[in-house]
Amino acid sequence: MDLELLTAFSLFALVSSITPGPNNLMLMASGANFGVRRTVPHMLGIGIGFVIMVMLVGIGLVGVFDAYPLSYDVLRVVSITYLVYLAWKIATAAAPGTGVTEAGEATGKPFTFIQAALFQWVNPKAWAMALTAVTVYAPSRSFEAILWVAAVFGLINLPSVSCWTLLGRQIQPLLSNVRRLQAFNFLMAGLLLATIVHASFA
Repeated sequence: MDLELLTAFSLFALVSSITPGPNNLMLMASGANFGVRRTVPHMLGIGIGFVIMVMLVGIGLVGVFDAYPLSYDVLRVVSITYLVYLAWKIATAAAPGTGVTEAGEATGKPFTFIQAALFQWVNPKAWAMALTAVTVYAPSRSFEAILWVAAVFGLINLPSVSCWTLLGRQIQPLLSNVRRLQAFNFLMAGLLLATIVHASFA
């Protein structure tokens, strides 16, 4: 990958990784509810899981989707259904008496590493990023090109998404009671649903 292409791809990876999407909104909610330390497995699951996804898409899965166009529609339905479920889980995380202490601390559990890694496969934004990266920046589909794309994404994606966890942690003091935490979680759930609408009409 020459310097000009590497620069262009690095900019694409940064913009696509750091802008709002399901991963980042969920990390912000997790950072606010559980803090940075308990959200680390979630962050690593996204970073490593997405790199693996890019590799697998690059070495063959994109061809499967091209051969069976209906698979795109199936993937979209599964993705939207799961995102609606996650939005509901976020919205109800702060329901009185069902997961929040009197001090406003969430008593639920953040995403595990495995859950976050597997989530990439039903994340519409992750699919769009992976497919664009492979088709535009590794059109030869050679192993070396795919490896470059995955490596650059790995270096840029994890620090980018981690910013959202830190942002969530910074606003944590503002969510020091049940009502404010509940309102924040409803807002995050609403924004997550908004990403579904965007994905549906993209």
